[in-house]
Amino acid sequence: MRRVGAVLAAVGLLTLGVGVNVWAAADDGSQVKIISPAEGAVLKGGDVEIKYELTKGSKATHVHCFVDGEYQKGWKGMVKGMPPGTREIKLVAADKDHETLAAESSIKVEVQ
Repeated sequence: MRRVGAVLAAVGLLTLGVGVNVWAAADDGSQVKIISPAEGAVLKGGDVEIKYELTKGSKATHVHCFVDGEYQKGWKGMVKGMPPGTREIKLVAADKDHETLAAESSIKVEVQ
């Protein structure tokens, strides 16, 4: 009987936050749009310059770049060394403390 009570208590605690995502990134009104390359572009080689527009909200100062979910540390506009295959490039708005915000844009490209 104790196990049933403990399980019910745990389920109750876990369901308290249903519908509320406490880990959601802040939406400060920023917008990010990848201009180039286009969705579905075929790239010769694994290097590509990413052109984008960032409309800054109340907190955004820059964007972070991710390739296949991997943060591109030190990114300055050029992604280098992507292996062949389908790759996802994502830009996410970030604040002065490098915390990511809700605004993001992603594309998939084919690297040959």
